[in-house]
Amino acid sequence: MILTIFLAIVFCASVTLMMFSAVAFIQDSRFFSSAPKEAQEVIKPRDKELFYGARTIGWVLLVFSILMILGVGIVSILDGLQNNFSFWQFFIRFVFIFTVYKVYDMIFFDYFLLMRFRFFQFYYPEVVSVYPPKKYGFNIKSQLLKLMIIFPAASAFAAWICTLLL
Repeated sequence: MILTIFLAIVFCASVTLMMFSAVAFIQDSRFFSSAPKEAQEVIKPRDKELFYGARTIGWVLLVFSILMILGVGIVSILDGLQNNFSFWQFFIRFVFIFTVYKVYDMIFFDYFLLMRFRFFQFYYPEVVSVYPPKKYGFNIKSQLLKLMIIFPAASAFAAWICTLLL
């Protein structure tokens, strides 16, 4: 269980690094597909780098965060195979990691970074009108859909695949 908690923390840290590299350094609107449509429509393309080498730093951080996410998956699967996990043990591990991530996403990204500290608005001031300070929960339907249906279904599918490997 301690390994699963550690993997959930690493997963959250890697997604944070991915978001930070995309928003602050790379600044390519293609990375903002999860933003509301209103925000996507007003985001202006950033042709000029924030500073010399910013996009290079961003891409390096992005690749590193993707490798961390893959590492979480590989370690969680290999450890489960090594310890002869059952379907339910795999399922609980995967659903725990996804649930911790989604709760972290809703609290840290949506509330603190987006609404409270206005991190995204700092780099993209044109979206201020789209994210009023008291509009927390603007994407609650999609968040709950992921938390209650998509992530458990993906966890069950991954657990089933892992039990086939035993």
